[in-house]
Amino acid sequence: MEFEIDDDRSRVDRDVLWEFLSTKAYWGRFRDRAKVERQLESAWRIVAAYRADDGRMIGYARAFSDGEASAYLADVFVVEDARGSGVGKALVHAMIEQGPGPYFRWMLHTLDAHELYRPFGFAEPDATYMERKGRNLEVFGDLSER
Repeated sequence: MEFEIDDDRSRVDRDVLWEFLSTKAYWGRFRDRAKVERQLESAWRIVAAYRADDGRMIGYARAFSDGEASAYLADVFVVEDARGSGVGKALVHAMIEQGPGPYFRWMLHTLDAHELYRPFGFAEPDATYMERKGRNLEVFGDLSER
């Protein structure tokens, strides 16, 4: 499958974004559509993948950052019928290596797809990283149980 990667947020298909994040993603289902759209608009950077033949959006990634030294990779997904064609790798590569933050400390949380992220330098945290777990488990659920 041929596809292109673009970082033009105005091109993002908000219906595809909302449909995936609200029904297929295991993370963040507590968000309503207005919050998802605000996160798209306020993101430090987004990249999305589009089929070359019809322009349909088939993947997405969002990042937020301090713009200086660190960034957080979020909401990475590839629609089911486009998986296995390199779209996920292309999205992560475009976000991390081809954008304004290739030297940043990148962070993410994920229960799956670890092998997608490892080639880009992601690994389990070292002793310099601490985290405070969210208090919204009643809404979001304990992801460690999934």
